[in-house]
Amino acid sequence: MVVMFKPTVPPRNPAASKYRVVPTPIGTGPFKFAEFKPNERIRVTRNPDYWKQGRPYLDGIEYTIIKNLSTAILAFVAGKFDMIFRYSVTAPLLKDVNSQMPQAICELTPIGINRGLIVNRERPPFDSPDLRRAMALSLDRKAFIDIITEGQGDVGGVMQPAPEGLWGMPPEMLRELPSYDPDVQKNRKEARQIMQQLGYGPAQRLQVKVSARDLPFLRDPAVLLIDQLKAVYIDGTLETIDTTNWFPKIMRHDYTVALSPAGGGPDPDQNLYVTYGCGGELNYNGYCSPEVDKLIDRQSIEADPEKRKQVVWEIERKLAEEGARPIIFYDRRATCWQPHVKGLTLMVSSIFNGWRMEDVWLEK
Repeated sequence: MVVMFKPTVPPRNPAASKYRVVPTPIGTGPFKFAEFKPNERIRVTRNPDYWKQGRPYLDGIEYTIIKNLSTAILAFVAGKFDMIFRYSVTAPLLKDVNSQMPQAICELTPIGINRGLIVNRERPPFDSPDLRRAMALSLDRKAFIDIITEGQGDVGGVMQPAPEGLWGMPPEMLRELPSYDPDVQKNRKEARQIMQQLGYGPAQRLQVKVSARDLPFLRDPAVLLIDQLKAVYIDGTLETIDTTNWFPKIMRHDYTVALSPAGGGPDPDQNLYVTYGCGGELNYNGYCSPEVDKLIDRQSIEADPEKRKQVVWEIERKLAEEGARPIIFYDRRATCWQPHVKGLTLMVSSIFNGWRMEDVWLEK
């Protein structure tokens, strides 16, 4: 998705707010819903009754929907759009923007979103903890970062790693968790031994379908995941799913193995309850541990930040030991805009609250 602005008078004193477009929008935001054409565009117009006097500065915004990110980049470089959809430019494509349009302003930021392996624990043979452990041991996290993000990602656990993440486990502790040993060959040797004990091997390989949302920054790491699983006698085929179908599909557990994103913060409550708690709203693979639930409650009521951090790390260890939802890596993506776009504020470590469009204006 790319963005075209409609300008009005430039500002003098920018501040901040946000808005969100929904199918049947209501509210008192800086912009009003105007039009939605599936797979084409979304348009919003200035709200003359907005509570903050003088805002927004733009008459409107048009979001053009372009599914292929490379095509969107080409259109941006050609000057057809004012900016690229926020946090959508991958590290390889950022190089293209910088080489083809050096005057563009781009910021590569940590977005607080990880890529994780989820397994349907209800479907044999994946109801076996040993099999799930072997899958986690197959992961070469550094390879994901080097190939997918050209070295711009981070190895982390359930909570986003430092320095951006305030609750992430230190690297020296993280390396002690199951499957985080940097000696990938040793990990995979252990994984193959587990698989052989389960009856698999070079002549008896496990066939599996690996599902992923049909977006490049999710589809590409899913392809690499399939390649790495081959090292432990698991042959996968990729199933790409449109975003509109993805969430209903995984929420009803209509998948076997999938690569799925999840937030890693900023606060443990925001992450742990919904993603790892029994019955959590985003607990797509059905992990449930009463012991972990008690620890999640315990960290939530702990007032001392350092003591709370120790409880969070204890939860990290248990989740890794039980293979709850192996975290592969944390992504970093860029936002690019034309130099005439002013007043734009990007958030760090969040893709959800960075839409402060009421302060944006054009200098043309």
